Amino acid sequence: MIYLILFLEFFKIGLFSLGGGLATLPFLQELIVKYGWITHTELLNMIAISESTPGPIGVNTATFVGYNTAGIFGGLVATIGLAAPSIIIIVIVAHYFTKFNEHPLVEGAFLGIRPAVTGLIAFVAFELGKGELFNLQQFSLNEGILDFLNLKSIILFIILFYLINRYKKHPILYIILAAVIGVVFNY
Repeated sequence: MIYLILFLEFFKIGLFSLGGGLATLPFLQELIVKYGWITHTELLNMIAISESTPGPIGVNTATFVGYNTAGIFGGLVATIGLAAPSIIIIVIVAHYFTKFNEHPLVEGAFLGIRPAVTGLIAFVAFELGKGELFNLQQFSLNEGILDFLNLKSIILFIILFYLINRYKKHPILYIILAAVIGVVFNY
């Protein structure tokens, strides 16, 4: 039964997470609440690992969640569930796209999807920032403002944000830099 649930949940994620791996994150957060298959900390760690290793974040995360929940076969089922809608849709679209790509309805649909995907990614960025830059548990305990702020993470965020905007180097350079800083300063 768990395999069917994994397949169907990740099929739904694959079907509705337009825009790539980061668009899967709101759905994954929903799974955390609904099933508790992984924790929020594990999701944050999985995002960090997926962003710094080859392969799509959605597939890496589906494999991890499936494996964590039901072993190797669970990882395989979750990954197939995530990828199946894309494969089905690509086959259908490829067959009909050349006939309809300039149709006003198709153009309008793509124009509508872009802001929706941007909104999903912005939501995830906000949620990740909230969880990583601020210690919400300390805030609820009425601690001081310095206990509420994760100063090391905020400083690293500001430095990397500045460097990315200033120098426009390849993202992998900044990921490696952040990893080295994390190791050196023992995050």
